[in-house]
Amino acid sequence: MKETTKKKIIKWFWVLFTVPIVLVIGLIGMVWAFADIPSFEELESPDSNLATQVIADDGSTILSTFHIENRSYVTYDELSPNLVQAAVATEDVRFYNHSGIDFKSLGRVIFKTLLGGDSSQGGGSTITQQLAKTLYPREDVSSRIPGVSTLRMVGIKLKEWVTAVKLERSYTKNEIITMYMNQVFFGSNAYGIKAAAQTFFAKTPSDLTVEEAATLVGMVNKPTRYNPALNPDKSLVRRNFVISQMEKAGYLSKDQRDSIQQIPITLSYQVQDHTAGSGLYFRDMLRRVMNAEEPKRSSYSQYEDFVVDSLLWAEDDLYGWLNKNVKPDGSKYDIYRDGLRIYTTINPKMQKYAEEAVRQHIGQDMQKRFMREVRWKNNPPFDDEVEKKMIDGIMKRARRDSDRYRRMKAAGVSESQIMKSFTEPVQMRVFAWNKNGYADTTMTPDDSIRYYKAHIRASFIAMTPDEGHIKAYVGGTDFKAFQYDNARQSKRQVGSTIKPFLYTLAMQEGMSPCDQVANVPQTFIISEDKVWTPKSTDRDEYIGNMVTLKWGLAKSSNNISAYLMKQYGPEAMVEMMRKMGVGSFLDPVPPLCVGSANISLYEMVAAYNTFPSKGVYVRPMFVTRIVDNMGNVLAEFNTRKKEAISDRTAYLMANLMQGVVNGGTGYALRSRFGFTGEIAGKTGTTNDNADGWFIGYTPQLTAGAWAGFEDMQVHFNRTGDGGGAGAALPIWGLFMQKVQKDPSLARYYHKTAFDVPVGYELNLNCDGSGEVVADDGMTDVVKDDFEEEMENYFE
Repeated sequence: MKETTKKKIIKWFWVLFTVPIVLVIGLIGMVWAFADIPSFEELESPDSNLATQVIADDGSTILSTFHIENRSYVTYDELSPNLVQAAVATEDVRFYNHSGIDFKSLGRVIFKTLLGGDSSQGGGSTITQQLAKTLYPREDVSSRIPGVSTLRMVGIKLKEWVTAVKLERSYTKNEIITMYMNQVFFGSNAYGIKAAAQTFFAKTPSDLTVEEAATLVGMVNKPTRYNPALNPDKSLVRRNFVISQMEKAGYLSKDQRDSIQQIPITLSYQVQDHTAGSGLYFRDMLRRVMNAEEPKRSSYSQYEDFVVDSLLWAEDDLYGWLNKNVKPDGSKYDIYRDGLRIYTTINPKMQKYAEEAVRQHIGQDMQKRFMREVRWKNNPPFDDEVEKKMIDGIMKRARRDSDRYRRMKAAGVSESQIMKSFTEPVQMRVFAWNKNGYADTTMTPDDSIRYYKAHIRASFIAMTPDEGHIKAYVGGTDFKAFQYDNARQSKRQVGSTIKPFLYTLAMQEGMSPCDQVANVPQTFIISEDKVWTPKSTDRDEYIGNMVTLKWGLAKSSNNISAYLMKQYGPEAMVEMMRKMGVGSFLDPVPPLCVGSANISLYEMVAAYNTFPSKGVYVRPMFVTRIVDNMGNVLAEFNTRKKEAISDRTAYLMANLMQGVVNGGTGYALRSRFGFTGEIAGKTGTTNDNADGWFIGYTPQLTAGAWAGFEDMQVHFNRTGDGGGAGAALPIWGLFMQKVQKDPSLARYYHKTAFDVPVGYELNLNCDGSGEVVADDGMTDVVKDDFEEEMENYFE
């Protein structure tokens, strides 16, 4: 070869070699100078949809989230080393050696993948480039003009390179790998490694094993194809590939690789949607409270409810917080996108025990009993005494409230055709008390309405005296099937759980539990030509006897309640209930003494909490602070208290209400559940056993339960089944059993007696009945039924 020829070849080699590099560098420079590259400020605050976390009282347990994308951030210290090693070994083995662009991998892609057609060689994007692409998704590059799409893609790739370099200059490698793991979409509504670890393995990222980390990293580029819940075989192959890459990178030995690859994929899979997590009714109540708007009178049917909400708006910083506060830039906070951390008073174990108690009693006991009973009803699930006209009205309202009706109405379907569709059998999935939580069946929409109306609803709240912290909140049996909150939204007739307020008035006015009164019917003059006499619920042998007030409350005697109402009057009783925090409408009429008012469980538990709080009403508190996604405290909340009754009155009421548990309608807490120590409480039963209540307290904890049906026309025949002692008290008992078996919750049950007020001297060892407890150790079941009283009074 001639020397001149040789020189030409060398010249052209360097031209061909250097020109592309110069062009690339020139293009990068132009892109850097003129293209819309994210600024450093934008890199610090990418436009991500961060899930707001609802956090338990331990400061770490996430009960549930509010999210558009289920994404929560973690720090590098919260990542398992297995995760980092798996990601680096699989996605970017030279991650710690390059500055954002791996030219060796890029050359491999050009020569082996593009020119050689070997797709097994993988891509050339580094982890930093993938992060850039994830933070700032690519725009549509399609075009009808030939070549334009390719040019646009080249421009986008160059922008990603520049962004990657900027990221490398701005952040450490640990920060980049952390941002990367926080941004990746893993499928199944899991955005970021924290959501993915929870969704697939019910773990935090720091607890992931090698095989679990490899499974998740294997999903990064194809989250559906390698989803272990959807495609377990493909996921296993991909996971083992990642493990092999970890061995090649030196993170595992060959023996470790071989042994780990033999481990099957074991999931704890639950998609984290709006029906996943713990405390879902609590989360929904929290949303309603924080998103509340300033009350307007026109929005309320009851003036009392308007007053309550207006006071909350004025005095409670949490009520309407999202509408009262703005970000530094003046925009409103978005609970679904801003990644707030809401620290609550909910105890994760007590919340779990409360949900278990509700499901155990309702699902394993009450519902089965009602389904056996409902088979014998003429027009199930409605009671045989309910008129057809009323049933037709209930069904008509239910149809109009259904999604089916609204969809068909919006589509322009005629009313007659819509109604006809409710009578035609269709395949559907309905709620069921089984391990799946549902059953696939065929029935008419009308039958599905009746089916759901036959299901028992329930609610439960537990809170602490003094602090007023809500520790457990259950608004129903299953949030996915029944999203209406029966703890705070629902107001039901309270039956005899109202009687302690009347007895409180008597104690405050100087009476004591051992004072005796005549057990005789009481008659109220309503008008010149009308009188009202509450029906006695006592056994005949007690009528006409002198009995103590303690006996009267323990037996839930209407005669004794009527006597006290006659002494003090309904207006004084209403005033007492207002002092103790009950804000719902209270009609100041004599039947109030037997429970005619409609009140929420939330209000009732808070009011009863005044007794173990030594006479101080403590407004329920369930959020301690709100923090933004950068850790800045946005708001802190404190307990609000006011003195309602004297500590002497509170102690006397504790003594009175212990009589209910020791020898009255709440005796099952002793005989069935075996509780020792001092417990005070009261049962309540309403019209035809439609509502069952029990609210009880110990020195450290106040809790209440309600159980019933959506419609009062659906109910048990027997008070033993649907009354307070049978329907609600067992929920309380099951919950407290679980709490007292948990050593970590000892602070909530270690104290066994109520504090005696300083300087207090009074003998309270009395019952006044001669024989309160029956021979078998159980008191008579008292039916706190006031339906006839209502009919007589309002006739």
